[in-house]
Amino acid sequence: MSACCDERGDTVGMSIGDFHTHSTRSDGRLSPTELVDLAAARGVRVLALSDHDTLDGYEEAREAASKHPGFLLLPAVELSCDVPGTEVHMLGLCIDPLDTALLANLEQFRRGRIERAEKMVEALTRLGAPIEWSRVQEIAGEASVGRPHVAHALLERGHVQTFDEAFQRFLGRNGPAYFEREKLAPADAIAMIRAAGGVAVFAHPSFTNDYEQVAADLAAQGLFGLETYYRAYPPELVETLRALAVRLGLFPTGGSDFHGIDRNDERQPGEIPLPDEVVESFLERVRGLGCNVPEPTPA
Repeated sequence: MSACCDERGDTVGMSIGDFHTHSTRSDGRLSPTELVDLAAARGVRVLALSDHDTLDGYEEAREAASKHPGFLLLPAVELSCDVPGTEVHMLGLCIDPLDTALLANLEQFRRGRIERAEKMVEALTRLGAPIEWSRVQEIAGEASVGRPHVAHALLERGHVQTFDEAFQRFLGRNGPAYFEREKLAPADAIAMIRAAGGVAVFAHPSFTNDYEQVAADLAAQGLFGLETYYRAYPPELVETLRALAVRLGLFPTGGSDFHGIDRNDERQPGEIPLPDEVVESFLERVRGLGCNVPEPTPA
């Protein structure tokens, strides 16, 4: 792992691995091809495309990865789960992208996302910040519709000045235009991921209330990993999460959660303090578990 300074002057890590990224097939701004090309150009050699509730971008990303010698693309997905008073995001890494049961569940979740977004658009009209449902659909394109697409439409109409403001004023969990999606318990998400041959990782745990207790509960239910090296987590939080992972017997993974959206906390693929040896150790562990780990593109 090397280090560099970003545009804010902060020292950030550069890793050969990134286990959490998004493309236009969910709520990212780059196509799967553009994402892989960017990651490869930045020195990333192990990348998980973890779009929300969909694996639709995997084949395109795999084709792009085939053009970069030594590049390893991991099939992955991100699932949103509910626990009382908060939510948990679960990464499914090294899953079988052709698993029929998983694909059927993801299709059901995507239908729920559409219904939820329609309710948000209706609520925003009542709140005096009208946007057009047809425009939200255009912004989403082939992607699974999500709150970032609604936020984008709010920005276009001038109802908010920043992406973050859209969430703070309207779309955040306690916002007036927020609606719950179809409920998915973390334990069910873990079981779904494991049934599809993958491993489950608790994503950006600091976003979840009482995350230490939640992690402990999920560790007893088959959780594999804890996203420890995330975006620009300060060193003290990384150490806290690393110690928690060790105590619970969880593997410490890392990811940029790259979307390509202009946010203050956005990080580029690989722009995380994830040690290269942890990337290699992860691959060794999941191969030992019989997970779906493709071969890298021949050098």
